[in-house]
Amino acid sequence: MTQPVYINDLSVFLPNQPVLNSQIEDVLGRINEIPSLTKKKMLANNKIEQRYYAIDPSTGKFTHNNAQLTARAVQQLNPYPGFTPDDIQVLSCGTTSPDVIMPGHGMMVAGELAAAPCEVVSTSGICLSGMTALKYVQMSVASGASTNGVCTGSELSSSFMRANFFNLGVDPDADIASAPLLAFNADFLRWMLSDGAGAAFIADTPNTQGISLKIEWIDMISYAGELATCMYAGGKQNKDGSISGWREANSCKEAVNDNLLAVKQDTGLLSRHIVKTMGQALGSIAEKRHLAPAEVDWYLPHYSSHYFRDKFYQVMKETGFEVPYDKWFTNLPYTGNVGSASIYIIMEELFKSGRLKKGEKLLCFIPESGRFSHCFMLLTVV
Repeated sequence: MTQPVYINDLSVFLPNQPVLNSQIEDVLGRINEIPSLTKKKMLANNKIEQRYYAIDPSTGKFTHNNAQLTARAVQQLNPYPGFTPDDIQVLSCGTTSPDVIMPGHGMMVAGELAAAPCEVVSTSGICLSGMTALKYVQMSVASGASTNGVCTGSELSSSFMRANFFNLGVDPDADIASAPLLAFNADFLRWMLSDGAGAAFIADTPNTQGISLKIEWIDMISYAGELATCMYAGGKQNKDGSISGWREANSCKEAVNDNLLAVKQDTGLLSRHIVKTMGQALGSIAEKRHLAPAEVDWYLPHYSSHYFRDKFYQVMKETGFEVPYDKWFTNLPYTGNVGSASIYIIMEELFKSGRLKKGEKLLCFIPESGRFSHCFMLLTVV
């Protein structure tokens, strides 16, 4: 028999002042000093109105690294009077973009916190890395191995999006209709991704005052064994669809010249599989958990762009799991897409909004296009 597990506090750190759509290129720069021709179309699709960057717009220098962003989120947790990071038994940190290849991101965060000795875990991936970090703490507490833990999701996506980071031998503003893959790979993600961090305090007992979120279950399904790589960094896609990693470059210079560190996405794969696999995962998990859509009071989806909102809704209807829009909660327009941190940022706002009532059930959805994986988590307000 497992121990019940509760989320007792959530915190968010979004660096600096919000950056409006009109200011993006002032902070990130212009690729080849040419204003983007895709920007207007992409922003119209994703409906993001502002986002956050850990960059000083006056100098172009970073104000925080990823570990510092994460540490700030952890330091803002306040699950009970007198809590400090020294009280953490397990620290589990997920991110797409750690500051260094080694040691692990969690170790770097622990260093920033000057934390007391504790168990430290790093989870890698893309958007799901924040959820694998959460699930690790949940399993630790549920098994009785610990009585509390902190998990995080964080991103420093602007490091990939700066104009000077691109090394392109072709015009990045190629016509989006005639060369959509080029436009997407070189330009699209610049109008979506944002910096920030979120943290959750998890324990084996609920709060004595106020609400907690009981974790009923966390299920993840990956189709990586069936589908090719869609979103990646640190490598290049070969003609047969396989990925060659940075280790296969003949030199550091070749890796730089081939732009291997840039984030890339195969838009053809994305459009064919991200929505379809979401429906497959939802149907499988709903059947396994005997979950009916009528049981869901709040639906918290993390999607990268508003463009996918109606598409996900339609596949939910086709799957027999329709949750009406009036139950959906998102803050994408004013926080941006913060990858692995996004679900923490969504949960934190709702958790502290005063809108949640005892007994309500929250269904969280987190997709990842890296190699098509999906996560669903069910929470109950207690």
